[in-house]
Amino acid sequence: MKMDVFQWIILIISLFLILAIVATNVKIVPQANAYVIERFGAYVATWGVGLHFKLPVVDRIAKRVNLKENVIDFKPQPVITKDNVTMQIDTVIFYQITDPKLYTYGVSNPFSAIENLTATTLRNIIGELELDETLTSRDIINTRMRSVLDEATDPWGIKVSRVEVKNIVPPQDIQEAMEKQMRAERERREKILRAEGEKTSSILKAEGQKESQILEAQAAKEAMILSAEADKEAAIRRAEGEAEAILKIQQATAEGLKMLNRSTPTPEVLALKSFQALEKVANGKATKLIIPSEIQNVAGLVASLAEVVREGE
Repeated sequence: MKMDVFQWIILIISLFLILAIVATNVKIVPQANAYVIERFGAYVATWGVGLHFKLPVVDRIAKRVNLKENVIDFKPQPVITKDNVTMQIDTVIFYQITDPKLYTYGVSNPFSAIENLTATTLRNIIGELELDETLTSRDIINTRMRSVLDEATDPWGIKVSRVEVKNIVPPQDIQEAMEKQMRAERERREKILRAEGEKTSSILKAEGQKESQILEAQAAKEAMILSAEADKEAAIRRAEGEAEAILKIQQATAEGLKMLNRSTPTPEVLALKSFQALEKVANGKATKLIIPSEIQNVAGLVASLAEVVREGE
């Protein structure tokens, strides 16, 4: 039996509606997300990451929950310290949703609840501290607030991982007094550093002068030693030269005597040598001459010498 055109149209429309219904009820949950599903208005399941199908009309997505870590930056809150000083403090809270079901049904407005709880906790903690402690105890304040908030938000499926106090703003007059105190402290430290620098510079200068004097003394000492060694070396060389000269003269004299002895000199030659020796003595600077008594009869000696000369000719 063949279908007429009207039936084809109805079939196509039905298929299109079925595809549309299927497409609208197939859901993909992305990474770091979760879907809270209700059936007939009651909680039925929590979808994790992946592909899911919900029943048309029966099921609905009650809440899409982001599971990433989030940050809430609250406005400054007025708080009063133990010593009755009013200041403004603003905080930052890092939190993460750990249970989508509790987060969806635990509290109607989680962010407003966390803000009010943060303000109350901050006032309680600061009320136990004085101004100076508040300014210097940020880590303590952060730790105590995180502990209180994490415990309070646990039934809401929220995990408070960290709390940071951003700014602590005291009153204007206290700020001015603190600035003056800080300025005075900086000036005091500057004077101390300058004095220490001058002291160090003086010490270094004195040490430098001392080192310079030591080096100069060492240089003078070494110069004197070198000069003394040079004089000593020169004296040694002169003494060695004079000794060598004397030795050579003595050697020459000894050699002359040997030659004279080998030649068997006559008395006349010996007399002549004596006169030559006297001549050398007379040419010296001595003011007195002592002539040996053996030299006598000079005239006869001269005649004998003349005879010797003639015989030689």
